[in-house]
Amino acid sequence: MKKVLISFLLTAFIVSVTLLSTPALAAADSGGLRYTVSVTKFENRAGWNGQFDIGDAWGIVMTDILNQTGKFIVLAEKDMRQEAMAEQDFAASGRTAQGANTPQIGQMTPAQIIIKGAITHVQNKTSGGGGLVGIGPFAIGGSNSNAEVNVTMYMVDSTTGQILASKSVVGKSSSSAGSIGYSGNGWFGGVGGYKNDNMGKAIANAVSQGVDWMIGQLPNIHWKGAVVMVRDQNVYINRGSREGVKPGQQFIVGRAEVIRDPNTGEVLDESVTEVGRIQVVNLKEKLAICEIVSGQAEEIEKGMGVELP
Repeated sequence: MKKVLISFLLTAFIVSVTLLSTPALAAADSGGLRYTVSVTKFENRAGWNGQFDIGDAWGIVMTDILNQTGKFIVLAEKDMRQEAMAEQDFAASGRTAQGANTPQIGQMTPAQIIIKGAITHVQNKTSGGGGLVGIGPFAIGGSNSNAEVNVTMYMVDSTTGQILASKSVVGKSSSSAGSIGYSGNGWFGGVGGYKNDNMGKAIANAVSQGVDWMIGQLPNIHWKGAVVMVRDQNVYINRGSREGVKPGQQFIVGRAEVIRDPNTGEVLDESVTEVGRIQVVNLKEKLAICEIVSGQAEEIEKGMGVELP
């Protein structure tokens, strides 16, 4: 019996390590071009009360997992940003020592996409007793427990306030003596202390589904940048390694045209009329220096739009 149990645990461990080392799930595999995102507190419309605030838990877990993926520029949650602004205001009051590292007003990164939503249903049933042994994304043993959380989430354009995409997810977690409950999608390792609670694991499962869905939406969202300077036949754009730009990558550069509804002022369409193409030759964190591969340098001006071919 002991040999069977040891073999069982070893198999689970090997499967766990294999899943977490899969290139498709590796945090270092950033892939694609990135957007700045901010997670707002999710509303608890389910009326659930437990040992933690479920809306806060969702925000903490989602911010952590989004950051792990390497596919987004993740901004701090609202309370942390407010604390940062308070420090800036304090420094600007003249009551602090002034120097190069003094917090400055006007330097905070804005969010391009806001993640918000509501927790609409929560179910948590527990019976029996026992402890849990965590191996990667698996929970082995423990009390007989089933948890479920239903969430509707939205990706919102911070410029227009329009919903870019929406999704309903159902996170589940179950554990019983001698059984394995899989948390799902490979991001389980970054949810902190919540992974020790069955409801916390259900939240992690739902967040994992939500993050995978968000990654799938990225090709549908218009990625754009702008020319900040033209010097010595080089074009400098306001996107760098932070946004996922790669050396050798090419972009269209041209005059950005915005078509607005004359009645409402709403943006109906935005496009770039191509005047040339540029290729990245030198990359910095927030800046890319490009050479011109087609078109004339004198036709490219500061403020022109940059987008993918």
